[in-house]
Amino acid sequence: VYRQLTALGQPLLDALVDAFGAAALSADGELDRSYLASIVFTDPAALRQLNAITHGPIGLEIRRQLDASTGDVGFVAIPLFRAEHRAQLALDEMWSVQVTPEVALDRLVAQRAMTPESARARIAAQLSNVEREQLADEVLWNNTDRESLFARVDELMRERGLDDH
Repeated sequence: VYRQLTALGQPLLDALVDAFGAAALSADGELDRSYLASIVFTDPAALRQLNAITHGPIGLEIRRQLDASTGDVGFVAIPLFRAEHRAQLALDEMWSVQVTPEVALDRLVAQRAMTPESARARIAAQLSNVEREQLADEVLWNNTDRESLFARVDELMRERGLDDH
């Protein structure tokens, strides 16, 4: 949803440029996510500003998509989950997919080509595993492979009588 709402020609992109300057745009006029991340994950005030600009429209769009859904089950991936999301999005349950900080660091460096310093800054700017666990109905550990994570999701779906979805 974030990528959709910050695409070229979208009002949220204009709001981000107004707040963070033209340097927030790549040469082709799209949002330079790396540049923006380098600012907001090292400056708490900039992160608050980004969140103030983006969270409302993103929440409204996610809710619109959920309301338009005709399925029996829906999943929403919310990287920066907050307690108020449960009510805003009318979520029945919240499952938190977590990794240890060491695994998170390794994955950010290996899969997103971040420096260890920028990866640590990003991790530090987010809720801790303990804070996420306090908000969650279920915690799914993802320190190994995707197959193990998917098997746990399947198990939870079966427990809820939703194994045919």
